[in-house]
Amino acid sequence: MHKSLVALSTVAALGLFACQPQTTDTETKGAEDKSADTASSADTSQMTDAQKQAYAMGASMGLFVENRAQQQEQLGSTMDKEALKEGFEDGMNGTLKFTQQEIQQFAQQGEQALRAKQQEVAAKQAEENKAEGKAYLAENAKKDGVKTTDSGLQYEVLEEGEGDSPQATDTVKVHYKGTLLDGTVFDSSYERGEPAVFPLNRVISGWTEGVQLMQEGAKYRFHIPSDLAYGERAQGAITPHSTLVFEVELMEVVDKADEGVKAPKTEDS
Repeated sequence: MHKSLVALSTVAALGLFACQPQTTDTETKGAEDKSADTASSADTSQMTDAQKQAYAMGASMGLFVENRAQQQEQLGSTMDKEALKEGFEDGMNGTLKFTQQEIQQFAQQGEQALRAKQQEVAAKQAEENKAEGKAYLAENAKKDGVKTTDSGLQYEVLEEGEGDSPQATDTVKVHYKGTLLDGTVFDSSYERGEPAVFPLNRVISGWTEGVQLMQEGAKYRFHIPSDLAYGERAQGAITPHSTLVFEVELMEVVDKADEGVKAPKTEDS
């Protein structure tokens, strides 16, 4: 909820979000599915531009609140939709039970509580990920064929290569698959059907170090500690302090950087 919204707009937005027609949690898999179903079943041919614009405003609000309700459920709390509907109706009828200042205060308290719960859950997940990663790497290091570098990066040679090895400033073409420790695939160039091309110093440090060990044509498996991956940052399915596993095939060093010239620094991708 943006702070620039006035209090009455906040109430109206929350109310409209929760008041999607005849929708329950068990009737929809998500806000996008719900909006698609509504659009396909409704007769919109007779709607005026003004009606479409009003509908779009309401639908946008509904999607936002539905997302908020799902967030709260994931964090172990439930949105009181009856109170939400009551607030919306009171706002539309001009019969508010609280002042606009009080409404804005309550809305801000709700946002603060949600953020606090998110931070609590993230911190707990991070600690669990650290412990799981530490145990995994300790056990994995004992396996035949697994080598550990000074940084803590672990790698296995699946196929040897015979071509050039890249430097950190070179651009490489690779095929890869990234998984969490439970086997969940969070990224795969194989699934996209197209190899990735990028400067080697613009990715996570575990990749920058590991791919330099490879020769063109090689295929390695990397077990990357969280401090060589995304650390405390979350990236989609990757939660804070996750240890990651990548299978990487170095297809080609496509661009050798000029000696002594560094590529510009960017955030890790």
